[in-house]
Amino acid sequence: MTATAPPEPTDPVEQDPDGIAEGEGAPDRRLQVVRERAAGIARWRPVTTVTALLLLVTGIATGAFWSPLADRAWGSWVATGVPALAAGHWWTPLTAPLTGTHPVAAVLGLVLAVAGVGWAEGRLGSVRTAAVLVAAQVAALLAAVGLVALLAATGWAWAVALAGALTGGVTTGVLAVLAVGSATLAAPWRLRLRLVLVGVVAVGLLFLGHLADVAHVLALAVALPLGRRIAGTGGTPAGRPGRREFRLVAAAGLVVIAVIRVLTLVVPVVGPLGDTASDSTATETIVSVVISLLLAEGLRRGRRIAWVAGLVLGAFYLLLAVVVVAVVVYAQLTDQMDQVELVGLAVFVPNAVLWSGLLVWLVAGRHAFAVPSRRRLRRRGAAAASGPDAAREALHRFGGSTISWMTTWPENRYLVHGAEGVRDDQGGVTAYRVHAGVAVALGDPIVAPDQRTAALEEFRALAERSGWVPCLFSTTEALADAARADGWRALQVAEDTLVDLEGLEFKGKPWQNVRSAFNRAGKAGIEHRMVHLGEEPRAIVAQVRAISEEWVGDKGLPEMGFTLGGVEEALDPEVRTGLAVDTEGTVHGVTSWLPVYGPDDVVVGWTLDVMRRRQEGFRAVVEYLIASAALTFQAEGARFLSLSGAPLARAGDEVEGEHVLDRVLDRMGELMEPYYGFRSLHTFKAKFQPRYSPMFLVYRDEADLPRVGVGIGRAYLPDARVRDLVALVRG
Repeated sequence: MTATAPPEPTDPVEQDPDGIAEGEGAPDRRLQVVRERAAGIARWRPVTTVTALLLLVTGIATGAFWSPLADRAWGSWVATGVPALAAGHWWTPLTAPLTGTHPVAAVLGLVLAVAGVGWAEGRLGSVRTAAVLVAAQVAALLAAVGLVALLAATGWAWAVALAGALTGGVTTGVLAVLAVGSATLAAPWRLRLRLVLVGVVAVGLLFLGHLADVAHVLALAVALPLGRRIAGTGGTPAGRPGRREFRLVAAAGLVVIAVIRVLTLVVPVVGPLGDTASDSTATETIVSVVISLLLAEGLRRGRRIAWVAGLVLGAFYLLLAVVVVAVVVYAQLTDQMDQVELVGLAVFVPNAVLWSGLLVWLVAGRHAFAVPSRRRLRRRGAAAASGPDAAREALHRFGGSTISWMTTWPENRYLVHGAEGVRDDQGGVTAYRVHAGVAVALGDPIVAPDQRTAALEEFRALAERSGWVPCLFSTTEALADAARADGWRALQVAEDTLVDLEGLEFKGKPWQNVRSAFNRAGKAGIEHRMVHLGEEPRAIVAQVRAISEEWVGDKGLPEMGFTLGGVEEALDPEVRTGLAVDTEGTVHGVTSWLPVYGPDDVVVGWTLDVMRRRQEGFRAVVEYLIASAALTFQAEGARFLSLSGAPLARAGDEVEGEHVLDRVLDRMGELMEPYYGFRSLHTFKAKFQPRYSPMFLVYRDEADLPRVGVGIGRAYLPDARVRDLVALVRG
């Protein structure tokens, strides 16, 4: 026989790091590992752990998980309400949160506590979470009991019923914790979470009306306004939602209204205004739901016709609700309630309240629903003078400046030069917007060079016929010279930052930051992709939208426009989009590039428009995106990149011929810097060693300057409210 060496002993630490291998003592080691992991979770989320354990123990001890509390004679000793406090059970506001009054409520409370409190504790910390959870729960319950007692004295049947009811559960405190925790979220998730909380609480009160629902409303009424202070978050309060957010919330609201309509038909309940069962037929419900869903889809797409229909329906419900309430009040005052029969009141009034909320949202977000109907779009397409197609055709034909592609954006109006049958070297368009009685043309008229003077005269004539003050904003120096020769005035208001691509190499000390950005991207497994965003998968587009909404929502002022585009503009098939994507498909940053056409339909350069990054992404991702785009476009034969002119910012401090409007624009730049960072952006672009090209404001004479200043401000902030502008002036 051949002797074999015995196998070497196996290191149990290497083979079984947790020490739970099969063999003697394995169950004890497993138990030890479980204990250690449980202890780790308890240290990680102590408030959540204690809350969950208390709910679990009391739920089992009281049998709340399998039978209603009303079946027990000692219910008033642990649940709270007017009867419990009237009986002297003063401790019940402290014991009620640990006891569900119904098995469904008990299980739901446990799940919400684990998920909601656990999430909030990670963002607020254990001390703040515990304080909000306990204080909001107890204070809101006591306030709800007191309010119900007062309302019961009026004889209101709903309040009288609640005055005899008991409540329990921890949902009030959990909702308050979530409301405070929402203050720590970035946009748009902060707004979304708050709207969900408000929607859930409002629906609960309007259609169920339990004592807990009253407590929920009172808790949110305090927690939402004070959320930022309680959470200890600094910074600028959230600005107005973007266009996409207004559309999504409006569509979601209509879907909720449709779902509630179905539920009240299938599962009627008794709410504050009575039984939600009505004589509505299934056919009526289906028609109502279909209308709501069609409107929701139209609002999601930003259709103007859907917005108008939503306003009409919202106003109708609101007016009808006012009439119904007036009838009820009159009948009460004249003791004629026995002669009034109101069928379906418990469904109609809550629905009217929801529609009224939607009406307010639609009015506030009216700028987001400006997309015309398909028929109108077809009519516009047939008449080239009324749509962006005229600008596109002129750009492909004559070429344009670095910002000329912005004339294709749908908010513009168009003056078409010439008429049918003109020569190939004539025609073209001037794109403009009207704000505060000022016609603000965007950049140079898109015409042949020898037609500039004629185009300026036609634009001036159009404005004067319409009673507007004409001006042209961010024009080239060539156009400014031509305008001066024709009697106009010109003032430099910005500088275009141009990067020449011929011979561009990121070598030497000036490009150290760019090379570092490439190195960091390589280490993080991030690559640059130059794409047409409209052809990308939905998951990629959704990430780009989320990054954009996050950036827009955290501004202290509304989203800007005019020469600043967004995701919708980036979806244009002629616009290119640069993405910084890691190996898992996560988008870390995005840039969009507008084509700059030369004569004869040739792209000679690209202009930077969108430039945004994910908050948790590496900071140099934008440098990486711009530098990568430069190399991509260089290989394609483009001559230059325009990093665009930051509004109200220049490289130098002094401008020849500086006067009143120049100082006003400088002051606007200073005031808006904390909100939009135009001057910081201008400094950032200097990293790419650009050459500067002046951009001008062209106007008739100095008497127009006050109105021109207001018109330009409105062009950039068309949706700003008075309080937004007051906040801007205060700095």
